[in-house]
Amino acid sequence: MLIIPAIDLHRGRCVRLRRGEREQETVYSHNPVEMALRWQAAGARRLHVVDLDGAFEGKPVNSPAIAAITAAVEIPVQLGGGIRDRSTTEKAFALGVSRVILGTAAVEHPALLKELVKLYAGRVIAGIDARDGMAAIRGWVEGSAYRAVELAREMEKIGVEEIIYTDISRDGMLEGPNLEAMREMARSLNIPVIASGGVSSLEDLIRLQELEEAGISGVIVGQALYSGCIDLQSAIDELERRGSARSS
Repeated sequence: MLIIPAIDLHRGRCVRLRRGEREQETVYSHNPVEMALRWQAAGARRLHVVDLDGAFEGKPVNSPAIAAITAAVEIPVQLGGGIRDRSTTEKAFALGVSRVILGTAAVEHPALLKELVKLYAGRVIAGIDARDGMAAIRGWVEGSAYRAVELAREMEKIGVEEIIYTDISRDGMLEGPNLEAMREMARSLNIPVIASGGVSSLEDLIRLQELEEAGISGVIVGQALYSGCIDLQSAIDELERRGSARSS
């Protein structure tokens, strides 16, 4: 199971929000490239970058910072936030990212998602963010009429090969992941699910790793890394040790 560090960009800075609320922002670095290199050096094999301004405004905003990150690191970067049409998707790939994450567009424009999946096979991830099991859109400020699990099944039918599932109520709160919701989502699909939201400790990561057979392939970690609750290198080493012990 991959541990994927999150870099959330707001006005070019590396920040974390509580439950996705702009009023609940903590700035952790004014140098996102430095942060990306730090996580790479600690053993990360993928980075999760979110253009928060893009998510709220509906179009990419932090392109210079994103381009600087992809130019500096050697590991793949997945990008979400404000990617809502073919043009912005193409521009995202031009910045050097390896995968794009569609959230709002995936919900509102399934035909677009289908087109992009065909054009960029294996490089389009559907991001499903939920409150109480219902999908939220437009930077989490609006609800939708879709149950998260049902929406994920539709994405799988379209051809998406990976889902990121975020429990908004847990995001940035260090209260532990919603394991039941993650298990339900993973078991409902035949494609890998990346869990997101609430991870606060190594114990949380171990519990998620136990869901690997259900289909959890990775976990996005933000606040716990920035606050020092989790040491990335130690966590990666421990999960690899446990994975090796289970397979031997």
